[in-house]
Amino acid sequence: MENPVYNKEENRMGTMPVPRLVIQTGVPLMLSLLINSLYNFVDSIFVARLSEDALTAVSLSSPVQTMMAALGCGIAVGLNAVISKALGENDQKKVKQAASASLFLAGCAWLLILVCCLLFIRLYFVWQSGGDAQIAEYGYTYLSICMIFSFGQMGQWVFDRFVMASGRSHLFLFTLSAASVTNLILDPILIFGYFGFPAMGTSGAAAATVIGQIVGCFAGYLINRRFNPEIPISFTLRPDGGCIREILNVGIPTTLVQGITSLIGIFMNSVLITFSTTAVAVYGVCLRIQNLVTVGVHGIDNGLIPIVAYNFGAKKRNRIYDAIRWALVYSIGIYLVIMVFLETCPTQILQLFDASEELLAIGIPALRIFAVSYLISTFGLVFAAVFQALGMGTYSLYLTSVRQVLFPFIFVSAFRQTGNLHLIWSAFIISEILALPVIVILAKKAFRKLSWKPML
Repeated sequence: MENPVYNKEENRMGTMPVPRLVIQTGVPLMLSLLINSLYNFVDSIFVARLSEDALTAVSLSSPVQTMMAALGCGIAVGLNAVISKALGENDQKKVKQAASASLFLAGCAWLLILVCCLLFIRLYFVWQSGGDAQIAEYGYTYLSICMIFSFGQMGQWVFDRFVMASGRSHLFLFTLSAASVTNLILDPILIFGYFGFPAMGTSGAAAATVIGQIVGCFAGYLINRRFNPEIPISFTLRPDGGCIREILNVGIPTTLVQGITSLIGIFMNSVLITFSTTAVAVYGVCLRIQNLVTVGVHGIDNGLIPIVAYNFGAKKRNRIYDAIRWALVYSIGIYLVIMVFLETCPTQILQLFDASEELLAIGIPALRIFAVSYLISTFGLVFAAVFQALGMGTYSLYLTSVRQVLFPFIFVSAFRQTGNLHLIWSAFIISEILALPVIVILAKKAFRKLSWKPML
């Protein structure tokens, strides 16, 4: 006997008008990502109240945290594509096997992070801090806590993607909200020592983060058990090898993309530290702002993955084309509104971080320049999601490596010789512009490979 809940989800993903489906899938993810970005944003605001050195230390931690997230995100993107496609094909056995395999991979990712923390993190801060012992100590205590207890983050990635893959994106809001609200409440308490707690400084910020992630992981587990029966949760140390390979086939390029991107963050910090520690702090603040203001684009493109994957499995090509077009329209429209705010109110935004005169002098032009690059990046983000959903993770790797790694490295390396920070920030606009023809080439190649009519 067929599962009526399953058929309802199948009808929604396969028959709902595409403009409404893209919005209904994307908006809950936008809200969830907004909450997630807000607690990172607020975390930096609280840390900035300690000192600019503390803010710089957290900024130096960001590339490593991106690498950590890359492991979880790679598994999540892989399982999302594999499970959504299996649901579209009505293959319930494969859905169960993929779910178990993804939980096994999440555990392996945490063990890898733990080993890297014990072996390399202190050396990393000695290198990146430019010889400033205080910044190095702030960074080491903050990041080591985040890495040792990252099992919550890895688990949360998986449980959140379970509800996304089955088309229940609204449930993702509750799991991430549990993590975010916990972190927001604990941040000032543990950083500054309210209600009888000791003032822990950057250690308190890290503790609030990992406790929030663990709460979010547990909430994700409970919500999936109660409201997402299409994806059964079972733990095993002997996962299906075929599902492992399929998840990694899509996920490894995603992990490599984000991991390589974090290397640019490390490279940027090593360049900026030669100007001043304030320049490093500005770059870290801009990254936090980027995470916040691009939630609309990321919500749409994350929601696009299960839509494309499902309709790819169901062989509904025209719905895939329509979903891509509407994703671009919504993403650009949402960000244009935000861009106006970034261009007109940079001073007010930076003052949230207790900005000094030097930070404002460097940060205002930087934020305005980055705002333009975020707009152009919309095309790359949407098509990277499409390639992932179609099982062409290597295309996503090529695209993101070019626009976020290769071109920025080339232009930042060239412009650093001028000693002009404005040119260094502009390297990211140039990189996004030069990546546009790469998007066209890869999209045509992908559709030709599937014997589909090209969109571009």
